[in-house]
Amino acid sequence: MTPPLIAIQVQSLPESPGVYQYYDEQDNILYIGKAINLKKRVSSYFNKTQDNAKTRVLVSKIRRIAHIVVPTETDALLLENNLIKKYRPRYNVLLKDDKTFPWICLKKEDYPRVMTTRKVIRDGSQYFGPYTNTKMMYVLLDLIKSLYPLRSCTLDLSPQKIALGKYTPCLEYHIGNCKAPCISKQTPEDYAQDIQAITALLKGHLKEALTHMKAKMKQAADALAFEEAQKYKERLDLLSGYQSRATVVSPTITHVDVYSIFSDQTHGYVNYMEIAHGAIIRTHTLELKKRMDESDETLLEIAIVAIRERFQSVAKTLVLPFKVLVPAGLRVEVPQLGDKKKLLELSLRNAKHFRQDQLAQLKVIDPQSHSDRILAQLQKDLRLAHLPVHIECFDNSNIQGTNPVAACVVFQNAKPAKSQYRHFHIKTVEGPDDFASMREVVTRRYRRMIDEGTPLPQLVVIDGGKGQLSAALDAFDALGIRGKVAIIGIAKRLEEIYFPGDSVPIYLDKRSTSLKLIQQLRNEAHRFGITFHRQLRSNAALGNRLETLSGIGAKTAEKLLTEFKSVKRVEEASLQALADCVGMAKAQLIYEQLKTPADA
Repeated sequence: MTPPLIAIQVQSLPESPGVYQYYDEQDNILYIGKAINLKKRVSSYFNKTQDNAKTRVLVSKIRRIAHIVVPTETDALLLENNLIKKYRPRYNVLLKDDKTFPWICLKKEDYPRVMTTRKVIRDGSQYFGPYTNTKMMYVLLDLIKSLYPLRSCTLDLSPQKIALGKYTPCLEYHIGNCKAPCISKQTPEDYAQDIQAITALLKGHLKEALTHMKAKMKQAADALAFEEAQKYKERLDLLSGYQSRATVVSPTITHVDVYSIFSDQTHGYVNYMEIAHGAIIRTHTLELKKRMDESDETLLEIAIVAIRERFQSVAKTLVLPFKVLVPAGLRVEVPQLGDKKKLLELSLRNAKHFRQDQLAQLKVIDPQSHSDRILAQLQKDLRLAHLPVHIECFDNSNIQGTNPVAACVVFQNAKPAKSQYRHFHIKTVEGPDDFASMREVVTRRYRRMIDEGTPLPQLVVIDGGKGQLSAALDAFDALGIRGKVAIIGIAKRLEEIYFPGDSVPIYLDKRSTSLKLIQQLRNEAHRFGITFHRQLRSNAALGNRLETLSGIGAKTAEKLLTEFKSVKRVEEASLQALADCVGMAKAQLIYEQLKTPADA
C-alpha cells in the first residue's frame, strides 16, 4: 500500500518534463529517472503491481519524492545523466564508462577547426551541445562542410609558418573541401567570416541554412535527381526540428550557484541550483515562513547563508535575480540575457512548482491552512482591508431576453457554500438590460441581508466589466454600503479586474491562486445561473405542451407542473390526484385527453 504522504506527493506532481528522485528513510537517493510527464511517469510506479522484483523492492523503500522541472524531454535526459554520474544511486544502471554526450567544438586556433568531442576543455574554444541525437549532430557537420569548406588538418597555421612557405596544399584542397589557408589561398578575414556564419548556425540561427537546403532540394528535383533531392529533404526535416543546445548545460558556466525566489503573502520559496563543469549537479528548494512581512531581498539573504552552510558550497559566483547583501568574498551576477539568464528562469520555475506542490499537499493535510493562505494572498493582490472569508459573486443570464434571471453564489473560506446560493427572477426590468438587472438583484440581495441583520460579505465579485460594476455600485450607494464592502468586476475577455472609480484594470498572474479563485467564483455563478435559466425554459416548454389541452390555460398548466414536477407524472396521475390539484371538472378534461391505451 502506498504511504499517504507519498500518495499526496504523487498527486501534486506537475504534468511537465523533468527529472524525479526517490529517497529512502535516511534521505539517501535510491533512484533518479526522467519523464516527459512527471505525474504520469511517477504514478505508474504506485498504480500497479510491478512485475520486476527489484522494482517492487525499490517502491517499498521510497519515503520521499523530489523533482526538477525542465523545458524539454532532451533537457530531462541530459540532467538525468549528470545527476546519475554525481550521486550514483543504488537502483540506477551504473555508468561504468565516463562518456558523456558529444559536443561540436570550434577549436581556438589561428584557423579554427570544427570537430566533435566528448570532453570539454577550458582552453578558450567554443563548445555547442551536448547532442543527445548524434545523427542530428553529423547532419549539422555535413551541412557545415558543404556550406563552408574549412581545413581539417592539424597543422600549426600560425602567420609565421605560413609566411615561411613550409606547407603545400593537400588532397582536400584539390577536391574542393578546403580553400588552402596554409598557402594563403584564403585570407584570415574570409576564414573568420565562415567561422562567424558557422557559429550562428550552431546557435540555432537556421534561416540561412534552411533557405540554402531548400534551394539545393529544388535544384536536384528540377534536374530529376530525385534520390539526391530526397537526401536534401531528409536533412531539411532534421534541421527544421533542430534544437541547438540544452538549457540545463552550458560549458561556459562552472562552479556557480544559482538562486531564485518566489513568494506569497505568508511564505517565500528559494530555489538553489549548483552548477559545476557546465551542468546542474544539485537542486534544492527552501521554504521560509514570513514572520513580519519580510521582503524578497531579506528572505533571499537568509536563504543564501542557510543553503551554503547546509551544502558546504564553495562557489565564489552567485547568479541572483537581483542584488542582495552576500557573505564577503562572493561575486554577484544579475544576468539579463544568455545561458545564466536561462538557468535563473529554470530555477524560478522550480520554485513556483515547489510552491504549487506544497499547496496541493496542504490542501489534503490541512484544508483550513490552505484556505487561509489563499485568502491572505487574495487580500494582498486586491489590496483589501479585511480577509475575504465571505465572498459573493453575481451573474445575469438571459437568452434573447427570455426568462431573465440572475444568480448569486457564496464562498466561505475559499470554498463553495452551496446551501447559501440564491436564484433571482428579474422583476422590474423589461427586455435584456444587464445593467438594470444587476442593479436590481444586488439591491434585493443586500437590502434583505441588512433588514435581517445578516453579516455582509467582505468581497463582492461582479461578472462583467465597468458597466456591470457601475450598476452594482449604484445599488451599493442606494443601500449606503459603499466603502463598507469591497467590490470588483471581472471582464471575461482578458480577465481584467476592475475597481470602483478606476477605469484602468489590473491583471493578475494567470497562474496565481487569487485569479484562480476569482475565476472559480465567476464560473460557478455562470453555471448556477445557466442551470436555473435552462430549467425555466424547460418548464415553460412543458407548460406550453399542457396548455395545448382543451380547456387548460397557463395558470392551470403551471399549477400541475408545480405539483407533479413533469408532464409524464401528470399523465400517470390518477383522476383523484388530478382533482385534488385542479378540481374535478378540469381533472376530467385532462384525464380524458392524456389517458394512455393501457388505462383505456
